[in-house]
Amino acid sequence: MDMKEYIREFTLKDIVKVRNPKVVAIGGGTGLSVILRGLKKYTDNLTAIVTVGDDGGGSGQLREDLGILPPGDIRSCILALADDENVMQELFNYRFPGGCMEGQSFGNLFLAAMNGISHDFYDAVRRTSDVLQIKGEVLPVTLSQMVLMATLENGVVIEGESAIPLAVLEQNSPIAQIFLKPNDIKPLPETIEAIRNADMIIIGPGSLYTSVIPNLLVKDVARAIYDSRAKRFYICNIMTQPGETGNYTQEDHIRTIEDHMDQAEGRLFDYIVANTGNLPKSIEQKYSKCDAAVVELENHLEGYEYILDDYVIMENGYVRHDADLLARRIFDTYIK
Repeated sequence: MDMKEYIREFTLKDIVKVRNPKVVAIGGGTGLSVILRGLKKYTDNLTAIVTVGDDGGGSGQLREDLGILPPGDIRSCILALADDENVMQELFNYRFPGGCMEGQSFGNLFLAAMNGISHDFYDAVRRTSDVLQIKGEVLPVTLSQMVLMATLENGVVIEGESAIPLAVLEQNSPIAQIFLKPNDIKPLPETIEAIRNADMIIIGPGSLYTSVIPNLLVKDVARAIYDSRAKRFYICNIMTQPGETGNYTQEDHIRTIEDHMDQAEGRLFDYIVANTGNLPKSIEQKYSKCDAAVVELENHLEGYEYILDDYVIMENGYVRHDADLLARRIFDTYIK
C-alpha cells in the first residue's frame, strides 16, 4: 500500500468511526467470521446474525448429545470479534487430539457448558461474548431447533445440513430448493430488531444453500431486510462448492437467492461485491482436484451496483476474502 492509499484509508476509517454505523452481517461458517475481522476495524456497532442449522462435526455431536443449538459457527464469529491478542483466542480454538473428545473444540464445549447455566442459548452466547470482551454482538438467527431440508432436481428430499452436499454428489443431482423444518421457524427478536435498526446490512459470504439462504428463510428475516432503509450488500463467494454450487457463476448465486425469496417484495440487496481476481496456478490446480473453481462473473444483473476488485488472499493454503480490502470498499460505498 503506497502513502496515498494509506492516507485515504486512514481518512475513511476516521469518517466511518465518527458516524459509527450500525452494521448487520448475516451468514455462517468460515465466510462470515473472515469478513467480521475487517468490519470491526471501522465500527463498534457490529452485529453478526448466524445460522444454526449445522448438524455435522463437533457442533452436530453436541447438538445431538445435549440438545443444544450447534455452537461452531457462533464460536467462530465470537472469536472473530474478540481481541486478536487475547489468550482466550488460542484456548477457544484448541481441539482435543484424542479420546472421546477427539476433534472437539474447547470453545464449543465452553458454549455448551455456558448454555447449561444460562437462561437460554442466546443468554449463553451473550455471556460468552462478555468473557472474550468482543467488539459487537453475535446473535443466533433463531433459538429453535432448525433442520435444513433440500429437494434435489431428481425429486429426492434430503434432511440435514451435512447430508445435503453428500446426497448431491452421490446422486449426481443438484439442489432444486432449500427449506426449513418446521417451515415457520421464529427468529430471535433481537435479530429482527438489529436488522430494522441497521445502517448497513451485509449478506454472505458463505455456503449458499447451507449458510446464507437458511437465515433468509427464517420467518420475518427477509421481510425486515426488504423493509430496511439500510444500504444492503451481498458478498459473493470466491470459489464454487462441491455438492452445493458446482459450476455456478456469480449470477447463478444471486438468481438462486432471488428464487428462494418472494419476488413481489422487490430486491433483497442493492450492491453486489464480487471478486475479479485470479488464483495462483498451483492453488487453482489444488482446488480443481476437489471439483472447485473460481466463481466466474459473466453478466452484470440489472438493478444492482457492482463493487468489483481482486479480493483473493491465501491463508494456510486456502482461498479467503481479503477482509481489509472488502471492508474498505464497502465502507467507501457507505459514506458516498
